[in-house]
Amino acid sequence: MSEEKLLLENKVNGLLKKDGVSFLIPFIMITACFALWGFANDVTSPMVKAFSKIFRMSVTEGALVQVAFYLGYFVMAFPAALFIQRYSFKSGVMIGLGLYAIGALLFIPAKEMGIYYPFLFAYFIMTCGLSFLETSCNPFIYCMGSEDTATQRLNLAQAFNPMGCLAGLYVAMQGIQAKMSPMDTATRNTLTDAQFELVKSHDLAVLIKPYVFIGAVIVLLLVLIRVTKMPKNGDTHSGKPLRESLRELLRIKNYREGVIAQFFYVGAQVMCWTFIIQYGTRVFMEEGMDEKTAEILSQKYNIAAMVLFTCSRFVCTWFLKYIQPGRLLSILAIAGIASVIGVMVFTDRNGLYCLVLVSGCMSLMFPTIYGIALRGLGDNVKVGGAGLIMSILGGSVFPPLQALIIDSGVTVFGLPSTNVSYVLPLICFLVVAIYGHRAFVRHNILHLFK
Repeated sequence: MSEEKLLLENKVNGLLKKDGVSFLIPFIMITACFALWGFANDVTSPMVKAFSKIFRMSVTEGALVQVAFYLGYFVMAFPAALFIQRYSFKSGVMIGLGLYAIGALLFIPAKEMGIYYPFLFAYFIMTCGLSFLETSCNPFIYCMGSEDTATQRLNLAQAFNPMGCLAGLYVAMQGIQAKMSPMDTATRNTLTDAQFELVKSHDLAVLIKPYVFIGAVIVLLLVLIRVTKMPKNGDTHSGKPLRESLRELLRIKNYREGVIAQFFYVGAQVMCWTFIIQYGTRVFMEEGMDEKTAEILSQKYNIAAMVLFTCSRFVCTWFLKYIQPGRLLSILAIAGIASVIGVMVFTDRNGLYCLVLVSGCMSLMFPTIYGIALRGLGDNVKVGGAGLIMSILGGSVFPPLQALIIDSGVTVFGLPSTNVSYVLPLICFLVVAIYGHRAFVRHNILHLFK
């Protein structure tokens, strides 16, 4: 066998094998979870606009959906880490799927109550499950082979996440937005209480169907994982107290900065995907479209953004063979900054095209920041992974701030408030670019002096 073929075989084995043990079947099963939480994320983002219409609320009130959704990640990350540290990755995955299913099925009683806040509680329970899943699945994938190929492996698994996202966006557009009452916001505000209740009941019945369906799918996957034999790699208990692990982690600059970068990245991602509906609706209504047509067309651009995100994930995973992760991360963040500037400056469809382009720049970021930050953590990898999942709180913090800017109606140099609000994603990408550059310096240049 030639030296090149031997190196290729070693790389493939390192990707999904460790100590002679194959991780292919577990990898497939756990990767299915990546698609499922992608579905949850992206069937939910358009619901900010949908709930605002259904309950006749402001954009800021509708953005509470994202607060409840991402708050669950923050609250449950460390309990999830402690659980899987005591038990196993598989147990963490099963608890996560169980909570995910319960949260999704809670949409049924929430619809019967006919008020907004039970839906927020259902989202919170659902994302407590997603927090368990991400806290378990990401480090599980990380441990399914050599640490040298961990970032590639995470990007490969995460490449299936946007497939779930695409399904969620499509369902949101065709299964919810297209089937809701065509009545626009202005007309809804003129309805009597009795008329409003009829329209609201119809729209809520439409809205809950995808969540009930995905709840049933999750129960099925839960049963399949329960009967699948999973390897124990990475499941050994370090016996180290949580406080000691946290002290050690906080002393590692690369990890600390990774948590901060992930917080800002997730904030940027959620803002760009949530408010593309508001951005596109403004553009298309100025072109003369009615509100519902403008919303559905905006969702098509959202789907185009996710298609680009998906394709870019595979392309960027390939680039990681040749470009150091920190360097590629900083390059994409700078491209993201340039794209967001276009979103802010253009007030027509060109701005929407730039907003789609942002998704291509974001594709690599989450798993790469995750992989870089976990580098060299040893038996602290589970607690370290939990800290990175907690940083998903950025998705709860930033969208309400952007919604406040949109609701304020503020203009800067004649630019509408929707455009001005994208200054927040711009700041977020700047933080990510700095982290990527610093990670590149630490991993490469500083190594020359050792």
